[in-house]
Formats: sequence, structure tokens, C-alpha cells
Amino acid sequence: MERTLANFIRALRMADVRVSTSETLDAFRTAEITGWRDRTALKEALALTLPKTADEKDAYDACFEQFFRFDDFRSEAAEADSQQDESEQESSPQSGDGEPGAEGQAQGDGGGGQSSGSDVEELEELIQPGEMSEARSELGQMLMGGDASQLSLAIANAARETKLEEIKVFTQKGLFTRRIMEAMGLAELQQELEELGASNTLPEQRLNAELRRRRDGLREQIRDYVERQFLLHADARGDRLREEMLRKVKLSNVEVRNFRHLRMLVQKMAKQLATAHSRRRKVTKRGQLNVPKMLRRNMRHGGEMVELAWKSTKIDRPKVYAICDVSGSMTTYARFMLMLLYSLEEVLPNVRAFAFSSDLGEVTDLFRREDIDDAIAMTLKDFGGGSTDYGQAFEDFERLAGRDLDHRSTLIILGDARNNYGQAQTELLRGFRDRSKRVIWLNPEPEMAWGSGDSEMRRYQAHVHQANVCNSLVHLERVVSGLLRAVS
Repeated sequence: MERTLANFIRALRMADVRVSTSETLDAFRTAEITGWRDRTALKEALALTLPKTADEKDAYDACFEQFFRFDDFRSEAAEADSQQDESEQESSPQSGDGEPGAEGQAQGDGGGGQSSGSDVEELEELIQPGEMSEARSELGQMLMGGDASQLSLAIANAARETKLEEIKVFTQKGLFTRRIMEAMGLAELQQELEELGASNTLPEQRLNAELRRRRDGLREQIRDYVERQFLLHADARGDRLREEMLRKVKLSNVEVRNFRHLRMLVQKMAKQLATAHSRRRKVTKRGQLNVPKMLRRNMRHGGEMVELAWKSTKIDRPKVYAICDVSGSMTTYARFMLMLLYSLEEVLPNVRAFAFSSDLGEVTDLFRREDIDDAIAMTLKDFGGGSTDYGQAFEDFERLAGRDLDHRSTLIILGDARNNYGQAQTELLRGFRDRSKRVIWLNPEPEMAWGSGDSEMRRYQAHVHQANVCNSLVHLERVVSGLLRAVS
């Protein structure tokens, strides 16, 4: 426990909380008296010893909650079992006719399954829900067991074993992710997957596909865990290093205490983009000569070609419509998306913004009247917190702005496409695409999660021009820069 407290004090120092040597010794004595069983009592006791100013108190609260956080990792087994039950119920009237054919096909293609054992998507398409073998490796049993508490504890122990608190730079994220997975038993799991891939029996093929899917999900969760620990332990006191870190980190992993730095970074990013794209593409004093205009202009010079005239091209700035999901999981992404768009007023003056969780409403006037931070806070208060319904949002957008879409319109949709099993209304999205110049969907979830559970992303993807993973400032900058490049 002494090592844990020492690491916590180190994280506090990285969060600009000044902790002296004598205060560190006081903290150890305080923890000794208070004990570690009561989390709230420990937090309040250390708060009397370590932070000294109001700002340090805020930083202490955020750092404590993050450091002593017990991550509730998603239970893949529970989700998979519920999806399997639903699929079996839906297919039960046809099971007498469909299942033997499907199973026969799977067995008949056994040789092909062996050669493409690493291709999870093909296996998932080939194998129907049914009997599955038992996992033999320790990590495999843990993944299939679906005990989120056990998984969280295993990750925390592996992180401690690999000395994750010593992470220094953001580029080490992949290295520590790999080390943690290896400490959890990745090698044994990989060996089991190879043996399952070589098998032609249907239950083992099912287990092979399911273990690979859950292994990939575990890797993504560990990467998020490493990111959060990096924000706690890495020495980000240098402005350049802090900026580079915040540009790349997943926005959902950024703590509130870093929002001020993110806001400054967004403003700096917007200024750079505006400088690069503010001049509209007019070819003047170069390019091709405009002969008719040049002849008219030089009539006063007796036909002598004294003044030259050049052909020029004028391109109108686009109309940008932004639809932002501001439900709980999307709040941070929507915040910085709107902040970036409205910081580019010089080059994107025709931005109309809409927010929704269930019902959708326009917030354009709000951003024109209020300070950008106040406007974002009011938007999240008025439209956040509801049960996400993309179908209803598309209906509301069609009513509010659908007829305004034309060949100059770019529609940007920011959302995870998780629709709580409601009506997808893909025909409305297809109509938006047909009327607009471009429809761009930005989804913060990794592409492997698109279409899982209640996600309608795979269906929506077929009706947009462009769909991208977008969960960091680097991704946002890339998308907005591409938009500006197309019209500047």
C-alpha cells in the first residue's frame, strides 16, 4: 500500500498539486490511521493533508477519483448471451428448416475455415448461434466468464506488475497495452486460438470466433485504461508535450481538469486552420489570361496591351449542418466538435448546429448570442440526458431543415449510432445524402464495435458519403481540415 500511496502523490504532482516531503510523510501517517477500507474517509483525510488552495483541491478530487477508480469493464459474456437469446428467439420458427443447412455448410467448409482461422468476420458469418466448447486457457475462461470485477482486478494487477506508473511518453501506450495483455496470459490464449483454428468441429469454431472477438474488445479496453493512467502519471508539465498528448488522447478519457487546456488547444487549432484556409480560391494576377476583358480594359490605351486581365474562379463557402448526439456517452465529443466549428466562423460562417438525445432542436442562435462555453453548457443541459433516438432526431431535422439542404450543403453527424433498438429511419438519412453535396458521419467508437448490440452504424454507413472513427482532436482536425480544403 505504501507504493500505491507514493504513486498517488506522484500523480498529484503531475496534476500541479505541490506536495512537499514532510506532507508526503504526513499523508503516510494519515493513511496508516485511517486505513484503506473506507474510500470516502481516506479521501477526506488525505484532503486535509495534501491540497492547499482551491485549485489544488479541485485537482486533488479529480486525481483521487481517477487514481482509485475501479473500472467496470463491459461484460462481453452478458451482452453476447442476451444477443444470442434474442437471435434464437427471432429464428426459432424457422429453426427446423434453417439450422441443418447452416450447420452442413459450416462443416462442409471446414477446410476453408482452417486456412482463414484469423478472419473473425468470416467465421462470425459462417457460424450460427449454438453449442460452444469450453475455454481452456486462464484468460479465455476469464473472458468467457463475463465477471467484470474479476477482469478489472486482473487488469489492475497486470498493470502493477508491468509498472505502468512508469509510463513516460504517449508513444509507449501500445507497448504497455501489450505488456499488460501478456501478463494476463495472452501467450496461452493465442496458443489455444491456434488449436481451435485448426479444428473442424463446429463448437470449437464457435469458441474460436467468440474468443477472438472478446480478445479484441479486451485490447481496446486496456488501451483506454493505459491512456487514463498515462494522463495521471506522465510528466506533462511541458506545454509542447501536454499539447501533443491532448491532441491524440481519446476525448472520453480526458478529465475535467484538463478541459481548460483542451479549450486553448482547440482555439489554437482553429486559428491555424483559419489562417491556412481563409483566402478563397480566386486566381488573380496569375493563371490564364481573360482576353475579352483585357481588350475592353485596354481600349483607353489605343489598343496597346498595357493592363492585363486574368481569369478568376470564385467558389462559394459551403453551408454546414452539424447534428450532434449530446447523450451521456457523447457529451465530451459534442462539446469540442461544436467548439471547433464555431471557432472557424471566419472560414465557415454558414454553420447551423442541432443537438439531440431524443428530440432534436436547433442551437444555432444560442451560439450566436452567447459565449461559446455558455452556449455549450446550455445545449448540454437542454438536450442531454434523454434516451437516444436517432430515428426521432432525423424526423425532427427533416422538419426543421430538410428542405434547406442543397448541392452546397455538407451535413456532419456526430454520434455513436446506438439507437436503443428504436426505428433507424435510414430512408430519411438516404434523402439527406441525395440532396446534399456530402454527408459525413463521425463515430467515436472503434470500427470493430460498429453494428454490435444496439448500434445501427453498419446500416447508416451505407447511406452516407463518408464514415470515420473520430474520438480525438487529431481526428476532428483532420475532418474539418478536409472540409475546408474542399472549398478553399
